[in-house]
Amino acid sequence: MTTISASTARANLYDLIDQVALSGKRVGITKKGESKVVLISQDDLDSLEATLDVMSDPELMEAIRQGDEDIKAGRVRDWEDIKKELGLDSKTDVSSQTKQSRRKRS
Repeated sequence: MTTISASTARANLYDLIDQVALSGKRVGITKKGESKVVLISQDDLDSLEATLDVMSDPELMEAIRQGDEDIKAGRVRDWEDIKKELGLDSKTDVSSQTKQSRRKRS
């Protein structure tokens, strides 16, 4: 991560915004030599917040752990078998089936 002073950041703010937005690289900003903040892209922030949301949900984290254990233990099912069980034709688009299902419930 690149680190620059607040004075340099102020003088080059618009260029920094473009650089961070396009590259996804973070830029640390210091004040009096001490790191104070980091400039990150909106995509990175959204991703970090989504990760925090997932990790702060104990039930979801347990479901993920259980899924990992199931995969390691071989407790998996083939997608083609699941489609047959649900009555989805292999030529039928799954999203159109979902849309039809939603319409029926409305």
